[in-house]
This record gives sequence, C-alpha cells and structure tokens, in this order.
Amino acid sequence: MREFPSPAPLLPEILALHGRWRGHRDAVITADDRISWASFCADNHRFAHGLHSAGIRPGDRVGVFMSNGYPMLTAIFGTMAAGAVSVPLNTSVSDEAIVAMFRDADIRALLVSADTLVRIEQLLPQLPEGIACFCDAQAPAWGSFDELAAGQPATRPAVVIDDDAPLNIIYSSGTTGLPKGILHTQRGRRDWAYDLAIALRYHGAARTLVTIGLYSNISWVAMLCTFLAGGTLVVEHAFDAGRFLDRVEAERITHTAMVPIQYQRVLDAQAQEPRDLSSMHAMMSCGSPLHEGLKRDIFATFPCGIIELYGLTEGIITTLDPEDAEGRW
Repeated sequence: MREFPSPAPLLPEILALHGRWRGHRDAVITADDRISWASFCADNHRFAHGLHSAGIRPGDRVGVFMSNGYPMLTAIFGTMAAGAVSVPLNTSVSDEAIVAMFRDADIRALLVSADTLVRIEQLLPQLPEGIACFCDAQAPAWGSFDELAAGQPATRPAVVIDDDAPLNIIYSSGTTGLPKGILHTQRGRRDWAYDLAIALRYHGAARTLVTIGLYSNISWVAMLCTFLAGGTLVVEHAFDAGRFLDRVEAERITHTAMVPIQYQRVLDAQAQEPRDLSSMHAMMSCGSPLHEGLKRDIFATFPCGIIELYGLTEGIITTLDPEDAEGRW
C-alpha cells in the first residue's frame, strides 16, 4: 500500500490559505478600517520579508510594545510569518518590568506604536544592545513599519518552520511572584487554537470583538480561534461598555472573550440603554471567578449564556458550558 504524507499546516500557512480562498471577506475591522483577508495576509507577508531584510531570522525574539490596532496585529502576525518569536508586553507594566522582561527574552528587535515611543526611548539604554527598532509612525532614529514593508513581496516567506519552533512568549501577570515568560511553540499554539475553537464554538462566519490588549492570552484566544476558522476580528483600541454594546449591535458580533468586571459594566450599560444582542453566539469569561449573581444576570441578558474557562495561562484548560450551568452557579 502506498502512503501519502499529509503534514498538518501551521498557523502561517493556514492564514495564507484564508488569504487565498477567503480573500474578499473581512479579516479585521477597526474603528477606521476594514481589511480583507487578501490584504491582511499580504501586509503580514511584506512585514515578515522586511524583518528578514533587517536581519531578523527565524527563532529571533521580537519585542512588541504597542496599543491595540491594525499595526499591532501586523506586528504579531508578520513576526509569526517570518518564523520569529513575538514578545508582546502589557503597556501598563512598570519601566523596571519592561526592561526585565525584554532582557529576559533577549529580544533582537523592538516594535512600538506612536503612543508608546517616548516611554520606550527612555529605556533603550537598558535594553539589549544592537536591537533593530521600528515604530508604526515616522520617528527620528527609528525605522517605520511602512519603510520596513516597502517593496517587499506579498507572498509568504519561504522559510521552513518546524512544528516545535517557538512562536511567541507571553509573560504572566506576576500575581504569585515575578512575571514568568511562557514560551508557546508553533504546533502548540495551533493545537491550542483548535481545542479552544471547538470549546468556544467558533466557525467561519465568526465576528469576534476584542477589547483587551493584544498582549493578553485572553485576546490570543479570540485572535487565533477567529483566524483559524477564517472569521473576522473586530479590534477595539480600549474597552468601553457602551461602545462594546454599540459594536455588538452594528457589526452583528458573534463571539467575545472578557473578564468578569467587563461583563458587569456591559450589563450596567445595557440596562441604561438596551441594544440588540441577538447576534451573540458564544462568550467566554476567564481571568477571575464568575460569581453567581453576575452569571445569572448574564444569562438573563444574553440568550447565548456564557462559557467559563479556567487554566488558560497554564494551558490545562477547563470549561463550563452554558448547558451545564444549572446547579453550578
């Protein structure tokens, strides 16, 4: 009997296939733009080629210190397409923590947004020497994202990425001690997304609203599950309960992932000015316990109920489905 090898594609290839077969559909929606799958993949690939031209090689660590928006998505997924390792940090951490985590990760490049540039510039002398620095806007002594991608091909870089190659490093919040760098592999992140996409009911028509920083593992759930399925990611610069409800109604949002306090604020805003929430298909709560009173109020407001998830940082995921909520409030 003749055997035909059928290797499972990794995330960079899966996204590129969506760019080819779902090219006309929306991949990303922000406050200002709608980006198709074809354009999203082309932008990621140009960014990846630009990183290679700047001397960044597969396996190199790339620090990301940016605010939510399309440039940060390009930074993360362009780095992924290059075979390099993104290290996104929470922009609210202390200067000492920024330096410690970027030094611990041994970054070889640093990507920032215009609103984080001044703060990072003051820390550059304490960061690893010789790093390549790029900003999503024009800035003296910094390369720009536009310059990085200019003239680069829109095709996926021809780099061989091993299943066990590192994909990204997420730092824990440090609530039980010093922040810990958690390294995720290419295969691990893909399989993690497969498992979560099933548990959280993602599909190709998913329209996912992200309100938490893209440095967070909670946002990585939303990003990877949505992109794995070929859906649409709606990215907010920051969380606002009223705007959350407006976006759900206007964009017919089907999925979201937030922490309990955000759901409480959304319920309060909905009570003051009701919106149409009928499009919501599945919501995830994680990060802290979901107490009985809030959980019952969510079920009363959102027909889909809510899926509780625990163990996200550790990677040993446990979920409680809406259908099993009775008796487990």
